[in-house]
Amino acid sequence: MLPLQIVVIGGGAAGFFGAIACAKVNPDAQVTLLEASRQPLAKVLISGGGRCNVTHACFDPGELVQNYPRGAKALRGAFTRFQPQDTVAWFANHGVYLKTEADGRIFPVTNTSETIVECLIKAAATSGVKLRIATPVTSVKHTSQDGGFNILLKSGEIIKCDRLLLASGSNLVGYKIARELGHKIEPPVPSLFTFNILDQKLRDLAGISVDSVQLRLSIGTKSQLQQTGPLLITHWGLSGPAVLKLSAWGARILHESRYQATLLINWLPHLPQEQVRQQILAIKNEWAKKAIALHRGVDLPHRLWQYIIARAGISIEDRWAGISNKTLNQLVQELTQGEYLISGKGVFKEEFVTCGGVNLKELNFKTMESKLVPGLYFAGEVLDIDGVTGGFNFQSAWTTAYLAGNSIGTKYYSS
Repeated sequence: MLPLQIVVIGGGAAGFFGAIACAKVNPDAQVTLLEASRQPLAKVLISGGGRCNVTHACFDPGELVQNYPRGAKALRGAFTRFQPQDTVAWFANHGVYLKTEADGRIFPVTNTSETIVECLIKAAATSGVKLRIATPVTSVKHTSQDGGFNILLKSGEIIKCDRLLLASGSNLVGYKIARELGHKIEPPVPSLFTFNILDQKLRDLAGISVDSVQLRLSIGTKSQLQQTGPLLITHWGLSGPAVLKLSAWGARILHESRYQATLLINWLPHLPQEQVRQQILAIKNEWAKKAIALHRGVDLPHRLWQYIIARAGISIEDRWAGISNKTLNQLVQELTQGEYLISGKGVFKEEFVTCGGVNLKELNFKTMESKLVPGLYFAGEVLDIDGVTGGFNFQSAWTTAYLAGNSIGTKYYSS
C-alpha cells in the first residue's frame, strides 16, 4: 500500500511549519513541499530588519486576539491549542532559543533571522519532508474519483496527492487556486504601511520621534479609528508603531478612500485638553517676557515644538505675553487635535502583510480543513487574517500551520 501523499504549496513560514508538523505526526506519509522561487523562507530572512520577530510575549488567547484587525474571532480557539508559549517551546526543542525585548517582541538570541531559517530547513529535512524549490504551481484540480488532487506545475508536470495544504502567503496564484476550488476570496489589500503627508515643513523634521501620541483617522462619515503609541516623523510623512497599527485597522477603508484621509494628532495624550489649556496659561503667566519658541513648557522635542507653534500662527519672535486668547486656543488645538492630510501610503519594509484572503467561515478552525473540499487545508497569510506589527503575523502563521499539519497527519495516521 502506497504511503499517504501530502503536498504543501508555499515554502514560507506557514508552509514549512505545517509540513514539519505533518511529517512528525505521521512519519509514514510522504510530505512534499513546493516553493515557486529558488529561495525558500525569503520573507522570514528579511523580516524584523533581518532579526525575525518570531512572536510576541502575550500568552492569554483573549488578549492575544486583540492584535488582529481581521481573524480575531476565528483565532480565539486556535490560540488555546497553539500560542506564543508553544512557539517558544517548539524552537527551544529544536535548539533555537528566543529572547523577549522590553516591548514584548520575541527574537532569536542570535539576533539574526538566519537562525530561524536554518532551523526550519533542518527540521523539515530531519522529518523527511521533500523540498522542491523553483517549482511554481499553476493550478489544482480536485479529483472526484478518489478525493485527491492533481497539481499542475508550470513545467507541465502533474503531481498527484491525497491531501493538500495551501500555504501560499499573499501570492496571487494561491488565491486563484483557492477560488478555483470553490472558496471565496476577500479582496487582498495592503496592511501595515506608513502615511505620506504632503507637508515639507513636517518632513524637514525627519528622524524626530515622540514616545506616545494619540492618532485618530477620519474618512468622510466613516467611524473614526484610534491608536496610541510611539510616532516617528520621516522624510515622506509619518511612521512608527502607532501609524502602523492604525494602518492595519484602517486597511480597508483607507484602500477604499485611495489613501486620502484626515489624521488628527494629539501630541499630549496623557493630558486632558482642558489641562493642556491650563498648563499653557500657566506658562504664559510665568514666562510672559520669554520667547515662545524657546520656552515650551511641554514635553516635546524642541524642533517639533517650533513647528507646532508655527502651525498655530506664532512666529519665532513672539513672546508669551503678546499672544491673544484666540492664538492660545489655536495652540491648544494644534497640540491636542492637529489636522494632517494623508495623501497616500508608504511602505513598511520590515513587514509585508496583506489584508484579505480565503474567507474564514469556510474553514474548520480546529483542523484548518476546508468545509467545502475534503482534504484541502489552509495556513498562514493566504487566509483573511492579519495582525498588527510585533510578531503577531508570524504567530498566526505558526498556529494555523501547526493545527493544519497535525490534523492532516493524525486524521489518517491510523488508517
